[in-house]
Amino acid sequence: MNERKNLVSMKGQSLTLLGNEVEAGQKAPDFEVVANDMSTVRFSSFHGKVCIISAVPSLNTEVCDMQTRRFNEEAIKLGEDVVVLTISMDLPFAQKLWCGTASVKNVQTLSDHREASFSTAFGILIKEMRLIARAVFVVDKDGIIRYIQIVDELANEPDYQPVLDVVRELI
Repeated sequence: MNERKNLVSMKGQSLTLLGNEVEAGQKAPDFEVVANDMSTVRFSSFHGKVCIISAVPSLNTEVCDMQTRRFNEEAIKLGEDVVVLTISMDLPFAQKLWCGTASVKNVQTLSDHREASFSTAFGILIKEMRLIARAVFVVDKDGIIRYIQIVDELANEPDYQPVLDVVRELI
């Protein structure tokens, strides 16, 4: 498994990312995650939709909460051709509870806790914590990665505007 150091940090402490590095323009790797109802979801099932993949360390933290709520609001404006997925290592039960408490209905939360299939396929598994680095990927209707943003400091939110600009160009 590939290791990349110094791409992300937490409060200034450098962390190691594991997995395969992906690039804009390449086909998005398929992966398998768990939905809130414990069913298995393959990324390939979203083919034909523009996908925003919002990766967060844990929904029960302030910045992850803000990020997911923001994409929930934006999802309404983007229409039916766009799917917003928020993926974390949180257990599906915790994700379902968080969504109910936060009234988040426009984002599909998915758990990578079983196999780290998503985080290793996209190269954002944090070795030191077995959490997912904060990142946003935009994948077009044909499954091609069109935008990547790996947030260098876990305590910071992503820059939403370039994500939304790319999505609007694709729909």
